[in-house]
Amino acid sequence: MAKPCDDLSNFTAVIVTGGSSGIGKSFIKLMQTMQPGLRFCNLSRRDPGLKSDALKLEHIPCDLSDPVSLGEAVPRVLAWLKLAAPTGRLLLINNSGFGAYGHFPEPGIDHQLEMLDVNIRAMVELTGRLLPELKARGGAVINVASTAAFQPTAYLAAYGASKAFVLHWSLALNEELRGTGVRVLAVCPGPTSTDFFRRAGLKEGSVPDALGMTSEAVVRESLAALAAGRAQVVTGWKNWLGAALVTKLPKPWAAWLTAKVLARYRLKKVSA
Repeated sequence: MAKPCDDLSNFTAVIVTGGSSGIGKSFIKLMQTMQPGLRFCNLSRRDPGLKSDALKLEHIPCDLSDPVSLGEAVPRVLAWLKLAAPTGRLLLINNSGFGAYGHFPEPGIDHQLEMLDVNIRAMVELTGRLLPELKARGGAVINVASTAAFQPTAYLAAYGASKAFVLHWSLALNEELRGTGVRVLAVCPGPTSTDFFRRAGLKEGSVPDALGMTSEAVVRESLAALAAGRAQVVTGWKNWLGAALVTKLPKPWAAWLTAKVLARYRLKKVSA
């Protein structure tokens, strides 16, 4: 079985969304440590702020919720590839995403629609526009889903449904791409120490530390799964066990149970 550092040596360039914080930023930092020769391109509103002479990072400002902004960013990505890494395999990491906690449509319908644009539309569009380049050069796509993808998630209804799309679309696309030299990995983290809960409208510490993982730990498991040629990984054994159990339940039961669990977080919701 290939080790992550050995597998990364097969790639020359990495394109990541949402690399300014959380899991996306950890992908850049960890991969650069494992394979210093990699070149990175980040698409997000904010610069990752990673200062290192050894890091070869291009930041392209992009609002992934805006089709115009993403449409303008893609030619810049392709131009960067031609200049910085004209040959070699590519790794696309669709990481950017956020949630919204509360009774739908809280905290507002505009927030919900922006979330769907980032979590689904931007991922599909960016992958589709870069797929010809991926097929021509070979490579892989990592799509960051969530353990929320395995059951209906009351109080996170649209978010959970968006991540179910990410998971199922990724698995289906991986099958479509068999024999093309491109593969797809769906990563399903559980609670992770990132800005997710703050953006979703929950206070820090809403989920007990015992149930969470660091973003670095999520990235390490993701890269190991990529090296192993897997199509899906649920990071963390507790998350894996929870996902395995909930998928055995009828969907209405799973929805009821998840609602009971997620309803408790309302006590920790950030006041308006």
